[in-house]
Amino acid sequence: MLELWTSETPNGWKTTIMLEELDANYTLRPISLTNREQKEDWYLARNPNGRIPTLIDHEVDAGNGGFAVFESGAILIYLAEKFGRFLPTDTMGRSRAIQWVMWQMSGLGPMMGQATVFNRYFEPKLPDVIDRYTRESRRLFEVMDTHLADNEFLAGDYSIADIACFPWVRGHDWACIDMEGLPHLQRWFETIGERPAVQRGLLLPEPPKADEMAEKTTRQGKNILA
Repeated sequence: MLELWTSETPNGWKTTIMLEELDANYTLRPISLTNREQKEDWYLARNPNGRIPTLIDHEVDAGNGGFAVFESGAILIYLAEKFGRFLPTDTMGRSRAIQWVMWQMSGLGPMMGQATVFNRYFEPKLPDVIDRYTRESRRLFEVMDTHLADNEFLAGDYSIADIACFPWVRGHDWACIDMEGLPHLQRWFETIGERPAVQRGLLLPEPPKADEMAEKTTRQGKNILA
């Protein structure tokens, strides 16, 4: 049995999409970021970084409560290897997929995360800072668009590379990143968004209602800046 501790964020959706694509047998434990559950001792005992998501594999190291995997990119690789899916087995294919996962972890995610913080939460507004993260996020979108002009997916067949990047691209409106003039990225985005497992994964954990989302967004913003 797999157990996922997560919340409704791009990094969280990467893992729920992957588990749904695998049709895996798992349970989900929603983590309240607004209540800072990810900073409580019981959580930090399995994830020392105090971030979501965390995967617990109870089939491994069961005597110690299961094997814990933290960092969303590491979880994608772990699951791909465990199930033998969405990660090529040949040396070059495997490397290509992992390169794009690392690219997302080191570039796309952090840049769009900062664009979101400074566009949505940070006061006072800092135009130069906003411009830096907005331009860099857009540049990364252009990197994807150029690559996808000659490739259906990021690393050959549909893989953890696409699963890693999709939830972040999906958040472009909230991060205030323009997708205009990027037809290959748009085609890729629409193709992946039509996958049933992706649609299911984006509903986990259960999305809050509109009024709950407004309060949640305000509280999360304060926590981000704390």
